[in-house]
Amino acid sequence: MFFGSFEHTLDEKNRLLIPSRLRGELGSKVFIMKGYEGSLSLYPENQFSKYIEKLEHLPYESKLSRDIERISLSSVFEIDVDKVNRIQIPTALINKYSISKEVVVVGVINHIEIWSKAKWEEYLKTNEKEFEAKSEELLKNV
Repeated sequence: MFFGSFEHTLDEKNRLLIPSRLRGELGSKVFIMKGYEGSLSLYPENQFSKYIEKLEHLPYESKLSRDIERISLSSVFEIDVDKVNRIQIPTALINKYSISKEVVVVGVINHIEIWSKAKWEEYLKTNEKEFEAKSEELLKNV
């Protein structure tokens, strides 16, 4: 399980050192793609397979399904974790999703999110104040 948040800096080749707390679950091959609210999502191979299984159950006849499949899957890159636990974030993703050199890496149960530090801080400022009310509403019947 992934959890916690960690501030890091991408190097000149857009490589990110995976925080030591998150390394054990990740494996040597990962899948990086468009995430939500301006982040990138990084999945270990087994969790990416589960994500694909969910997509396979969507009805392709539905435009909503096609849109989700096309947009998410067209953004996917398969990348290797190197010997010193770094990943190289593809320049196409850096540019398209405005990822800065200063990033925050966030563990989110079955995957990792990579945020530009400024976007993460803005997200927290906007959403943290409603955390308790949102938690109560979402979790009251679980």
